[in-house]
Amino acid sequence: MGHRVGVDIGGTFMDFCLWDDEREEMHSLKVLTTPDRPGAELLKGLSLLQERYGVAPESITSFVHGTTVGINTVIQRKGAKLALLTTAEFEDVIELARLRMPEAYSLFSRRGAPLVPRDRIFGVGGRVLANGEIEAPLDEASVLAAVEKARAKGVEGIVIAFLNAYRNPAQEEAAAAIVARAAPELFVFRSSEVWPVIREYERTTTALINGYVHPKIRDYLDRLIETLRGQGVTVEPLITKSNGGVMSAALGRRNCVGMVLSGTASGVMGAAWVAREAGECQVITLDIGGTSADIALVVDGQPQFGVGEKIGDLPLYIPSVAVSSIGDGGGSIAWVDGYGVLKVGPESAGSTPGPACYGRGGTRPTITDAFAVCGFLGQHDLAYGAFRPDVALARQAIATLAEPLGLGLEQAAEAIIRIALSGMFVEVNKTVARYGVDPRDFSLLTFGGAGPMLGCFLGRELGMRRMLIPARPGVVSALGGLVADVKNDFIRTLFADAVPEASETLAAEAEALLARGEDWLRNDQKFAGEARPGWFADMRYRGQSFEIEVPLDDADVRAGDMALIAEAFHRAHEGIYAFCDRDSVAQIVNLRLVMSGAAQKPFLRPLPPADAAPPTAERNLRVFFDDAWQEVPLYARASLRAGHRFAGPCVVAQDDTTACIPPGFAASVDRMGNILLEAAE
Repeated sequence: MGHRVGVDIGGTFMDFCLWDDEREEMHSLKVLTTPDRPGAELLKGLSLLQERYGVAPESITSFVHGTTVGINTVIQRKGAKLALLTTAEFEDVIELARLRMPEAYSLFSRRGAPLVPRDRIFGVGGRVLANGEIEAPLDEASVLAAVEKARAKGVEGIVIAFLNAYRNPAQEEAAAAIVARAAPELFVFRSSEVWPVIREYERTTTALINGYVHPKIRDYLDRLIETLRGQGVTVEPLITKSNGGVMSAALGRRNCVGMVLSGTASGVMGAAWVAREAGECQVITLDIGGTSADIALVVDGQPQFGVGEKIGDLPLYIPSVAVSSIGDGGGSIAWVDGYGVLKVGPESAGSTPGPACYGRGGTRPTITDAFAVCGFLGQHDLAYGAFRPDVALARQAIATLAEPLGLGLEQAAEAIIRIALSGMFVEVNKTVARYGVDPRDFSLLTFGGAGPMLGCFLGRELGMRRMLIPARPGVVSALGGLVADVKNDFIRTLFADAVPEASETLAAEAEALLARGEDWLRNDQKFAGEARPGWFADMRYRGQSFEIEVPLDDADVRAGDMALIAEAFHRAHEGIYAFCDRDSVAQIVNLRLVMSGAAQKPFLRPLPPADAAPPTAERNLRVFFDDAWQEVPLYARASLRAGHRFAGPCVVAQDDTTACIPPGFAASVDRMGNILLEAAE
């Protein structure tokens, strides 16, 4: 028995979620991040856990961490200086990409710059055919020449991506060995070890992202491990992954691409767990922190996954929780462009200096300052008593925009909020359009430090009838680490027709993937519990250009039952495109194994029932919204009990966030402490 700790670090706060195994209690806290002193926020958080809840470092039996280091490195283009070795005559693979513009109907659409410029891409001799045969041996001299040119360019590492290496990685392995001997100071990654799939651009780009973020992630994880050991935490830390699972921090030092979406995926997994516990199966999750708003879909209780998710302006071709992000967080800065148009984000004030109302030196107006000027913030402490927003400082910041816009302070503040909501409105509609669903058929689950502050207004704009505010919305991403399973993906490109003649090949490949999955789970992760294999195939009709993902039954895959696998594809194709062709041959392009081991989950203690249906308000607030001043009640979240009912407009204050509930919504508190909002008829 001990303590399990989930930690998530964002642009403004580091969040902690604690599960006490002995007392079966959950606790949480927030600590401001310290960009100038990395690791200081972790030390402070561990100290507060011990001070407030008696968590001795040696009693921590599980430490799971979600981080945005990877995605921030890519978005800010602050990664490693790389060289790329390709098969000769294929040096332009990342420049050519897929010859599609990001926005097909925009005259101003531009493709993002590659992570490696053309002058650091070197072709080397050697050739592997599509069937894996060696047509031309690797030219060692050309590899050595490329290494010398790369050294002259001052690179930190080399990525190797040869033609058809997914089928036969021998030449990539030989080239990596040559680089290691000739330039041991450079790190090396092979595309066939990062994500061995067909299609050169996708495989190369994925390997490049892995190498690009490697130094930042390696150094961050080394500091994390060192800090925890220095504080007496003996358990090896785990890291949340892009696919919604966790892995050991030691493995994360090289499997960097697997944790690029670590923090955002953790939030979705935590939100999906909260939704299931509340009995909500169809949910749009809205995670608003200090820097961004992240939107995801939960269908039938399960988060949606995808391949090709955007990381900044780059596609990520590994399975990951499908999340759309926009630069509208609580700390997002409002500004006026050269044409006098009000804009919000994507630049954020972060924690240092932070929004002006934090009193930490920030002077530029942010979304948080806008809510303070409108009266929603400033009457209670934030972040577990870390500070109280200074409304006077917020008014000074908003005034710098109000004057050039010709607006009053409150009107300018509400304009900032509306601009932020409009960006989220567009992003939500783009997300639901991808899946062909109507947002009004879903519940909106708002979380993150600024989620309940903005989310209810967004739900109103979207016409959503039902919303949910979790009991601890500010730390749902940290909670995600506690409920995530140990999980990894293993893939093999087959290019096999789903016909009886290929049954033995499929069964043999499945057994090989299972062996790799078992080895990873038992030996790399030291997981002793039950292993749970899950199978997926990327399939298409022969002649189609792209595939769809098809979930498969474990028994069908192991038996190589091609008839049932083909039928699963036909049904999936019909579900997406409203037609299928059972007379055409289905083709398995990739076979993927998701190997997972179930983690022990915490649970929520039911709230005591309310003595009376309406709760007692602490006091009334004077707030500005819908272009008018109004008096609304302020409720303390800690005083709410199961069965309490009240109506908007109102404000609900708690340690980790503030919920702003507009008029037209009836609120009720369920037995787990969630606030359920339903639109009035």
